[in-house]
Amino acid sequence: MLRIGEVAKQTGVSVDAIRHYTRKGLLAPSRDSSNRYQLYSGSDVQRVRFILQAKRLGYTLKEINEIVREAGQGRSPCPRVREIIEARIDENRQRVDELNAVQARMETALERWKSMPDGVPIGDSVCLLIEGETE
Repeated sequence: MLRIGEVAKQTGVSVDAIRHYTRKGLLAPSRDSSNRYQLYSGSDVQRVRFILQAKRLGYTLKEINEIVREAGQGRSPCPRVREIIEARIDENRQRVDELNAVQARMETALERWKSMPDGVPIGDSVCLLIEGETE
């Protein structure tokens, strides 16, 4: 059995992250009856590694908890895993398109602004560069 610091060291995550995963129900340490310390098992270390891999793929802790719960009930979480990542890929594509559009607007605005003088705000205006922009 391992104490929280040992799990953190073996997995490369912070003690706070281990505590957070425990509060979220992703880890279920036992208690040492002599000192009430939480004790983690090798399975908990493996679970933290699974969490890290899933997070790297873009899964949220809520989704990871759902996947873990389904596996714990003896069912394959693979169909749900695919469903989640397919939706996430679509969301990411949309965000990338939105970011590319923002990037293009920024570059166009900057090019126009290079030839414009610095203006002093008049009345209720704040910055004439931004206020002069149209879509």
